Amino acid sequence: MSGRGCPYFDPEYDTLLARLNPPSVVIDNTSCADATLVKVDSANRHGILLEVVQVLSDMDLIISKAYISSDGGWFMDVFHVTDQLGQKLTDEGIIDYIQQSLGAKQESLTTEVRTCLGRTVGLQSIAEHTAIELTGRDRPGLLSEVSGVLKDLMCNVVAAEVWTHNMRVACVVYVTDELTGGPVEDANKLTRIKEQLSQVLRNDNDGKSGKTDFSLGLTHTERRLHQMMFADRDYEGGDEFKERCIDEKGHHPIVTVHNCEEKGYSVVSLRCRDRPKLLFDTVCTLTDMQYVVFHASVDTDGTYAYQEYYIRHMDGCTLTCESEKQRVIQCLEAAIERRTSEGLRLELSTSDRVGLLSDVTRIFRENGLSVARADVSTRGEKAVNVFYVTDTAGNPVDMNIVEAVRKEIGLTILQVKGVSEKGRPRAQDMSKSLFSFSNIVAHSERFLYNLGLVRSFS
Repeated sequence: MSGRGCPYFDPEYDTLLARLNPPSVVIDNTSCADATLVKVDSANRHGILLEVVQVLSDMDLIISKAYISSDGGWFMDVFHVTDQLGQKLTDEGIIDYIQQSLGAKQESLTTEVRTCLGRTVGLQSIAEHTAIELTGRDRPGLLSEVSGVLKDLMCNVVAAEVWTHNMRVACVVYVTDELTGGPVEDANKLTRIKEQLSQVLRNDNDGKSGKTDFSLGLTHTERRLHQMMFADRDYEGGDEFKERCIDEKGHHPIVTVHNCEEKGYSVVSLRCRDRPKLLFDTVCTLTDMQYVVFHASVDTDGTYAYQEYYIRHMDGCTLTCESEKQRVIQCLEAAIERRTSEGLRLELSTSDRVGLLSDVTRIFRENGLSVARADVSTRGEKAVNVFYVTDTAGNPVDMNIVEAVRKEIGLTILQVKGVSEKGRPRAQDMSKSLFSFSNIVAHSERFLYNLGLVRSFS
């Protein structure tokens, strides 16, 4: 019996609802000439929008348009998607995997698939490795020091993702014990790992201490990185940082918040340069800030993305004070900028071995290259790593130095694949394209009528 005054809720209730009302996931390749429509109808619950967007983003799909409604007890979304080559979804394995991941198929033989970028997506047991989470002040050579510590402690880095933003760094590293090939289980060794990595992160001069933790359970790496940087308050960037972003990238995200008194929502509008996984980054941030998205519209024009969200806090309240609105603006700007690629893109592909990441990043450090972002992975016996590098001041690298680094590591092993985009149109140029939920009424008036946001259609 529950305590007095505390109503009892069966923890299986949500699961029962899902079983009685399984989601409907329709993959439609006929209604739109240049995109596949992914239509999701489901019982509504907090976080379901993020789950759907996360599945599509993990499949390396591009979401060019979306119409979202989750007011009341039902969740109805339509996403226009292609792969990153601009093609519709025709692979039956990918279609089956999407439907299975979103709960539309309870049983399926598809346990993993390969995306258009060659990445394998599927279920992975947390028991295969130890996950280490690091946050702290960024500085040149930090990744080299971290990987050096792990090499000395006989830990093999099988995967890692590193983000930097506003002089802060967040990193999730997956390691195995060199002696066993499995997760690190020795308590003394785990203690040494934490102590030594904490010492590496202790070189903070801004009052924010570094943090080292072992993550428990299976986590989504990119979502966890957003949560870690949010907890580290990386969004509190000063004017100097924002000026640097505008000067180097030629733009700055435009985010506004106002209240729609008639409908009882706060309206968040966003305009910025489009890129893969942008929708995931913004929805992830709103969800983790405990806001509920009731309606939303997403559009892109090939260069820019326009997003508008009708939200309330989980307690049902709108954003009433200016400080709360400003915090939402800052956090969304930070979420957009964390994944924005700075620097020269270098791709490494070679046979995996213990200490490889330490050796490569040491060579970077010795030649004055600083890692702004990194994605480290293994595919079978191969190490496949992507690094975005700048010089130690955050400026473009000298290509003569890059060629010297490539010769030392191996010209066929380390290749230059692209540079960060310079000379992007500034924010004032973007303002020429106005976007509002109401601007798309002409294209989807019936849809908006069904959402209750317009009174009639003809």
